[in-house]
Amino acid sequence: MARHIEINPSNHLTIGTVGEPGNRTFFLQGGRSGEIISLVIEKIQAVAIADSFEELLNDLAREHAAVRRDLQATVQHDLRLQEPVDPLFRVGNLGLGYNDELERVIVVAYELVPEEDDANMVSFWVKAHHARALIEHAREIVAGGRPICGNCGQPIDADGHFCPHRNGHKI
Repeated sequence: MARHIEINPSNHLTIGTVGEPGNRTFFLQGGRSGEIISLVIEKIQAVAIADSFEELLNDLAREHAAVRRDLQATVQHDLRLQEPVDPLFRVGNLGLGYNDELERVIVVAYELVPEEDDANMVSFWVKAHHARALIEHAREIVAGGRPICGNCGQPIDADGHFCPHRNGHKI
């Protein structure tokens, strides 16, 4: 039977990595009061969370005065991964939303499971200013990977890079 863990409110929500560029594991991590939940995500999911939160917050700011006020708050968030980073599951799907009554945004992470199985899920509820802080942080984490070759657009490994464009042929 699938479980639903709901962290509402979550005073910690971040995206981080463990490992060296080119061999990093990405995590979505959140929690409160000593209860930390770490979930394995893909790099592209980290990008999707940042992009989707930005779009959602922009839409909400146009429609909700409470969100506009919250986004103006200058609150510092510790966006480092908290130890131990012990993943509960690998994320398959993600969802975002907003609750007017609670004035919080939500990110829901669904476990990656075979189609016939029920997926466990975790919901993290945060204020809009926390989601805004996560957007830039996630983008910095993603950009902290391997440098990109200016010729072919592929990542450059620490031990070198064979660029197919350097031999005069385009692929």
